[in-house]
Formats: sequence, C-alpha cells, structure tokens
Amino acid sequence: MLDFAGLGLWLNIPIFAGAAMAVWMAGVRIARYANVISEKTGLGQAFIGVVLLGGVTSLPELAVAVSSSLSGDASLAVNSMLGGIAMQVAILALADMVIGRQALTSVIPDPIVMLQGGFKILLLSIVAASIVVGDTPVLFAGLWMWLLAAVTGFGLWVLSRAQRDRPWIANDEDVTRENEERRARQQAKVSGGQSLKAAGWGAASTGAIILFAGYMLSRSGEAIAEATGLGQSFVGAVLVAIATSLPEVSTVFSATRAGLYTMAMSDIFGTNLIDTSFLFLIDLTGGADAVMNSAGRFETFAALIAITVTAIFFIGLVERRDRTIFKMGYDSFAVLSVYLSGLIVLYFLRDVSGGGG
Repeated sequence: MLDFAGLGLWLNIPIFAGAAMAVWMAGVRIARYANVISEKTGLGQAFIGVVLLGGVTSLPELAVAVSSSLSGDASLAVNSMLGGIAMQVAILALADMVIGRQALTSVIPDPIVMLQGGFKILLLSIVAASIVVGDTPVLFAGLWMWLLAAVTGFGLWVLSRAQRDRPWIANDEDVTRENEERRARQQAKVSGGQSLKAAGWGAASTGAIILFAGYMLSRSGEAIAEATGLGQSFVGAVLVAIATSLPEVSTVFSATRAGLYTMAMSDIFGTNLIDTSFLFLIDLTGGADAVMNSAGRFETFAALIAITVTAIFFIGLVERRDRTIFKMGYDSFAVLSVYLSGLIVLYFLRDVSGGGG
C-alpha cells in the first residue's frame, strides 16, 4: 500500500487537489444519471437519493473505514464517520443558499425525508449509547454494533416500502410532488434523453471514479493534516471527513440547482444512514475488542453534533416556515452555527478523547 505520509506535504497537496476535482466532476454527473434512472424506472427521488446517490457517494467513506480499520487505525475510521455525518448535514445548509429566497425545508414536498431523518437519529443514538455504556464483542463485533446493523437493515426495508401518499402536505401550492417530478422530467430531457442502460453504466463508471478518487482524497488529506501537527481524532472528524464528503457536495448542489430538493436531502440522509452502518464493518475488521470501547468524549460529542443538526432540520421540515436569513432558512443557519461551534469544542477535546489525539 502506498505510504502517503512518506510522499511529503508538497506531493500530497496536488494529489489532494486533483482527486478533489475528479470527485466533484463525477458527483455532478452521478446526480444527472440518478435523475434519469429515477425517471425511467418510476422510482421516487427519495428512494433513488438514499439507495443510488447515498450508496455511491458513501464509497470514499467505505474505503477509508475498511482500510483504516485493517491497518490498525480503527479510531481514525470512527472519527471520520461521525465527523462526516455532521459535515454532510452542514452541506445541506450551504445548499440552502442556492435556492435564494426560500428555505430548503419549505420546498421539499415528500415527507419520506422525515422518515429518513428519524431512522438516522435512532442509529446515532445507538452509537452514542455504545460509547457511554461500553460494548461486548460477540462473533467478531460488539453487541451494540450488531443492533446497529439490524436497525439499519430494518430502516432500509421500511424506506423501500414507504408509501408516498402520507398524511402530510406542503403549505404552498407550488411545493408539490407533481411539480418536483415535472422538474425532474425536464432535467432528464436536458441530459440528452439517455436510456436506462446508458444511465446505469454511466452511474457505475462515475461511482468507480468517486471510489478511487475519494480514497486518494482521504489518504492524501490525512497525510497533509498530520504534517501540520493536528491530532488524529480531529484529523478524522474534520479534514478526512471533509475530503470524503466532496461527492455529497457536488451531488447536493447539482440537485438543488435543478430544483430536485427531495433528491438532495435524501442523498445526505441516505449517505448518513449508510455511513453509520459502516461502524459495524469497522468493528468487524478492527480487532478482537469491540471498537467502540476505544471511543470517548470526542466521539460521543461528534455523534451528538450529528444528532442535533439532523433534529434541527427535522423540526424545520415539520414547521415548514419560509423564513430566511443570509439567503438561507433559519434552520439552516442554526445547523451551520451548531456545526461550527461543535468543531471548536471538538478541537479542544481532541487530546483528551478516547480516540486519541
């Protein structure tokens, strides 16, 4: 395996920049392919957002999780997962500014995103409980992580069967599933009338690019961060998390600009659900002891940040008030404030956490 730390700072910087550009461009294209697949198959944007976009944009996190765990850096993998989840929700807040005068949570017509957010909060609560209570290894993974895997599977099953006609409606006649689907059809036509097969192959090829470039991003980003002297826990929760979240940045901004708001939020919540489940894989490959037993205050607080920012958007989705500040909804502004404040706290926790600094 290539030793990125041995390449030096000035070689890792161009590697990081080149990989970031590749991930960004691939992310833009995967969003277009996802819309075509949604239109051709008749599957909803929320389902495509979770399964396709969420799955593909989680590939860099998967590469980091497995490679770090196998190399003995399970704590780095845990920190990058938990930090990435909060970071990705903050991306939604930034995308809110793209809309302009309307708050993001006021223009999402499909209530299934609230179901996604609810399952995400449940999974993160299991993670926090595993750190506070401690875990017991059973069959190569901790009991809490087996529960996490089971709830993840159940959640994805429920989401796949969720009915679209739920007792919840938008408070604006322009904010309807029909109008969003009409925008999706228009965007699919703009993509050149691609066939389902072409879109499928395109999605697969861009997914491969995201996987490889995302891995290069995370490893070069880790080397850059360690060269600057930051602690491992903070590196994982911030720099590596930012690097592996670049696919979500490009896909969410592309979907938001196209008016596909349900797909944008489902991409983030879907990625979060899948990323959280990767903690089970980290535990399986992390050694004899349950990996969450090595976590501490740093990881617990990172999980709480992710829960809090998700809950804020959940409240915004239910309330649906179209009030903005700095071209974003009040809830998005609160999410950014909580996330940035949380990073400050994490910085001071980095050397006293269970994950090490």
